[in-house]
Amino acid sequence: MDADFRNELAGLPAPAARRLAVHVTPGAERALRGGHPWLFDGGIRRLSREGQPGDLAVIFDDRRRFLAIGLYDPTAPIRVRVLHAGEPAPIDAAWFRARIAASITRRAALDTSETDGYRLVHGENDGLPGLVVDRYAGTLVLAPDTPAWLPHLRQVVPALLAHFPDARLVLRLRRRLAGRPAWLHGLRDGQLLHGAPLSGPVAFRESGLTFLADVARGQKTGFFLDQRDNRARVGELATDRAVLNVFAYSGAFSVYAARGGAPEILSVDQNEAALADAARHFALNATAVAGARHETWRADAFAALDELGRAGRRFGLVVLDPPSFARRERDVPGALAAYRRLAALGATCLTPGGILVSASCSSRVSADAFFAAVGEGVRATGRALVELERAGHPLDHPVGFPEGAYLKCLFARTP
Repeated sequence: MDADFRNELAGLPAPAARRLAVHVTPGAERALRGGHPWLFDGGIRRLSREGQPGDLAVIFDDRRRFLAIGLYDPTAPIRVRVLHAGEPAPIDAAWFRARIAASITRRAALDTSETDGYRLVHGENDGLPGLVVDRYAGTLVLAPDTPAWLPHLRQVVPALLAHFPDARLVLRLRRRLAGRPAWLHGLRDGQLLHGAPLSGPVAFRESGLTFLADVARGQKTGFFLDQRDNRARVGELATDRAVLNVFAYSGAFSVYAARGGAPEILSVDQNEAALADAARHFALNATAVAGARHETWRADAFAALDELGRAGRRFGLVVLDPPSFARRERDVPGALAAYRRLAALGATCLTPGGILVSASCSSRVSADAFFAAVGEGVRATGRALVELERAGHPLDHPVGFPEGAYLKCLFARTP
């Protein structure tokens, strides 16, 4: 079993034995003392030498005392991802085993008999900055977002296999990584690191429902696991309500709504393959969704909402779960305008007393700004908005620093 992953990782370089010494600005020192897991390039005053991705960098304060240690990445503005702060500690195989074990323990409250698809390691928020590991039943997907993690996979992989010895391990590489082969040392997106070869999408369970994840080629690691609790809430609210699911992707909100007693569901998305997956998910859960009629529509979300509103088609529950509208700070004003417009269009498609579910995964948009934008959009149509509840991250997506709080969801009713 061990030879399996060792062969796949044989081409990776080892981190330099000699650590980098990093001296920082007063502002960066304050942020690090406050527990922030990132050191930006602008916060570095002096560097002992230029390092390679994955070299260990020791950060010192202005009196040359230890502040933190982390993974060095000369390829990105986030120059050091902090692994450990406070007192010096060895970053070795035992350290990685302990940190991954703590992350797994943090998910102990999950009912894995009903849910075996969830996030196992949530990057900075689990003390492993820049590394995501998602579990889909017997498959684990490793998704580093920096080349600094690649030299350490030889320690990370056995630490995971110690808890899941029979798991299949798949490597996913973000676009920034996949497009720079010089950083990858022969690794590739979708590569099998350990276990049985893939024969297609992986089936897993979520809240007793069955879904498929394309772990080798799908978006992110194959599924959007962070909305699990909000999907369950939609299922509770959908009883006897016609449901419109916009930006439906592979239809998970729609399946929950059908199980919850929605008599009809319309799933809207621009991606034809995703809508085909939505139909598969209804087929996989045929018994649970037997009372619902499911319709799919390939269309632009804004255009579809406008057309439905003008045609007078109304729904008792509308779900708006768009992709990130603000990848950079300068995108925020446009993102808020898009959230306002979506909320207005969604509200016009609601029946009296209908429920609007509006979500944002844009970390650069604050929760207050997002909720305000939704309210402004609805009120612009002349309707009132009564908040039912606000939701954030599920248990397996903990928040450990301000930028980690990206997910917002509003449940509201129009009188």
